Amino acid sequence: MEKAIDMLNHVQVKYFIIALMSCFCLMGLPQGAFAETADVLNAQVQDTLSTFKSDVKGANEVLNEAKGILIFPRVLQGGFIIGGEYGEGALLIKGKRSDYYRIVSGSLGFQLGGQRKAVVIAFMTDPALAQFLNSSGWEVGADASAAVFVVGAEGSINSETLNQPIVAFVLDQKGLMYDLSLEGSKIKKIRK
Repeated sequence: MEKAIDMLNHVQVKYFIIALMSCFCLMGLPQGAFAETADVLNAQVQDTLSTFKSDVKGANEVLNEAKGILIFPRVLQGGFIIGGEYGEGALLIKGKRSDYYRIVSGSLGFQLGGQRKAVVIAFMTDPALAQFLNSSGWEVGADASAAVFVVGAEGSINSETLNQPIVAFVLDQKGLMYDLSLEGSKIKKIRK
């Protein structure tokens, strides 16, 4: 196996790892990972929005100030050494669904098992939302003008939070999660 890998150039190894990671990740996802219909996804988005409002102190202020809210109600993460996550969601602008999106990321390193979380990304400025809408694929953290951070478990949302161009919230079944990074997650528009 080592000789075969040595024969591959750097690019081929990279694509091999990505393909292998994708296979492991997709095999390990439960059947409910992908919303079957737009109606199911819309209902999940609304449920997540309600949970966000009730569980996160100051969420209504964020929602009122945001120019757009991207909600991924079910982001499933799993892996065995090679891991990944996948979820589908919708962008809401002025409370109305604009488009559907998927979020994908991968990682390499020791990991075993899986978890489910919800991700809420608030675009707090018109330029941040416009940059997202005008991209054909958007990577969290890749653009210096899109500084995304996750609010801590204390759930405090303050004026400093509202002054950021993009704010991300990650929730699990117990509430707001902390010490997580969305860095490197790729978000792309999909059709439902």
